[in-house]
Amino acid sequence: MKHLPSVGYDRIVAKLRMDGWIIVGRKGNQLRLHKRKNTEIFKITVPTHRPVKKTTLDHIIRISNISFENLVE
Repeated sequence: MKHLPSVGYDRIVAKLRMDGWIIVGRKGNQLRLHKRKNTEIFKITVPTHRPVKKTTLDHIIRISNISFENLVE
């Protein structure tokens, strides 16, 4: 795993929204985002923490198929 920097949830959500993800709900301290590709719906839950844990950030990067550099730039 690459060295992941500390990133706040607001920056992560902004990058995901630029990639076409839509916020569909909020429950407590978590945001739920969806993205439709063809017939599939991809789902991500982003905790509203500053900073987001590095293991959680790694999971978000894998699910969203956004490059590491693009997400944290």
